[in-house]
Amino acid sequence: MIKVCKFGGTSMADGINMRRVANILQSDPARRYTVVSAPGKRFGGDTKITDLLYETHRELEEKGSLGEAFHKVSARFCRIVDELGLALDIEKILSDTAAEIERERREEFTASRGEYLAGIVMAALLGVPFIDAKDVIRFDENGRFDTLSYTLVREALKGKNRAVIAGFYGSDPHGKVRTFSRGGSDVSGAIVARAVGAGVYENWTDVSGFLACDPRIVPSPVGIGKLSYRELRELSYMGANVLHSESIFPVREADIPIHILNTFRPADEGTMILPTEKYLSNVKRLRTVTGIAGKKNFTVISIEKSLMNSEIGFTYKIMEVLFRHHISFEHLPSGIDTMSIVIDSEQLTHGVLEAVREDIVKAVTPDRTNVYSDVALIAVVGHGMAKSVGTSARLFSAIANAGVNVRMIDQGSSELNIIVGVDNCNYERTLRAVYEEFFKT
Repeated sequence: MIKVCKFGGTSMADGINMRRVANILQSDPARRYTVVSAPGKRFGGDTKITDLLYETHRELEEKGSLGEAFHKVSARFCRIVDELGLALDIEKILSDTAAEIERERREEFTASRGEYLAGIVMAALLGVPFIDAKDVIRFDENGRFDTLSYTLVREALKGKNRAVIAGFYGSDPHGKVRTFSRGGSDVSGAIVARAVGAGVYENWTDVSGFLACDPRIVPSPVGIGKLSYRELRELSYMGANVLHSESIFPVREADIPIHILNTFRPADEGTMILPTEKYLSNVKRLRTVTGIAGKKNFTVISIEKSLMNSEIGFTYKIMEVLFRHHISFEHLPSGIDTMSIVIDSEQLTHGVLEAVREDIVKAVTPDRTNVYSDVALIAVVGHGMAKSVGTSARLFSAIANAGVNVRMIDQGSSELNIIVGVDNCNYERTLRAVYEEFFKT
């Protein structure tokens, strides 16, 4: 069986941690292909290499040359190579990288150099080939992932028993470096796993898998040993950020499990993420709820109009307004004469909210519209809810007993999740109450 391993920024933060990564890889011959992130923080108050590289680009734009930020990047990599005792001419590599950054003068290229340099160092430490992601990961003209990448990765790794691949970036049809969104090395790892037909995609980070709730709010929540791709998607979308939410798509299509593991506690069980059918057949007794997650700062636009349900194209006209303003919506709960649009408040700054509201009024002439700001959403997720009588009653009783008023309710047709909206100020209290109901009783 082939295992593809991706290591996050904390795992790559310094020479000591990189040595730890090497030991993990060498402990299992199935761990053949490694995808790396840029070095992250070494301690509180430290700066991630990727953030320094974004600052490098800003300095280059403002001053016309590289400044203090890239000096810090160089010092960091020189120190890592020194800690590892590698016979690697890192100063020459850094000098060449600086020249390329000044020549390219593109933010995406500059930001990608953290993974590029980390990949070179890790490959030297392991004594294996380094694969530059720009040669194997492709984006199309519109910046979308190109499935040609699977063939390119497979060809590049043919005949190579082991290799290191840089995460986070690739190239467009013109050879220009493009990047995924932040945290995109998770996606890179999934692409490599799909390309080589891995038996499992191991994602190594600084936590021992998913927890049933945010530990910053609920002290010592239970761990989640197994969950499905669908549960992962719901929890990641709602703020459980152990794994990039888009990273599941390449491996889900090939039914490749994802194993979340802790670089600093490699013996921990972690969390295994399985295709839904395998998950349901492997978990003998489903918990009613697998996990709880949430996010603050949403705005709800409530629209009321009599006989809305009989008006053809009503929803289409509202969606057209959002499209014109380049706004995406999160949820669309509705009744026979009412509809609510839930939008991330970050999209509604600088007068955008009022403009959207005015355009909705022009488009559908509602009886009234109301806006509710500072709303938090909490998702209760689990395949077990569909088979457990009284789940909703337990959920809303727990919220009521905590003295919280529910502002909105939304449930998916699959009964995989129930989403409730509460005021931001009640977010933490609600999360704790729901966790207590489903995990402490």
